[in-house]
Amino acid sequence: MAEISKETIEKILDLIGRLSTLIDSASFTELSIFNAYGETEEMVYVLEQLQNTKERGISAYSRISTLLLKVSEIQPFAPVVMLEMLFKAIEQAQATVDAGEATVKEARNDWSI
Repeated sequence: MAEISKETIEKILDLIGRLSTLIDSASFTELSIFNAYGETEEMVYVLEQLQNTKERGISAYSRISTLLLKVSEIQPFAPVVMLEMLFKAIEQAQATVDAGEATVKEARNDWSI
């Protein structure tokens, strides 16, 4: 793979796993809250937050995995701009996971899920 350290690849794979878990837990929590409480005025905001968390997770997952694949296809050297895009995607995915996990945890705690 062009110009990506083993540590960076491990970090990306860890993020992909965490994003997958985030997408799953946001979906599960959203469905659980909907089934338990319905789509009341009070619940709409929580359900929208969980839907947004899931969508951001899907977007980050897609972006980081696509860029990793593109960089790994380019030999022997990936363009600097592509590597910069990958490292920016890593930062964004980390922020997405951290914020998303907090959103899901808060919803689960608030609504006893």
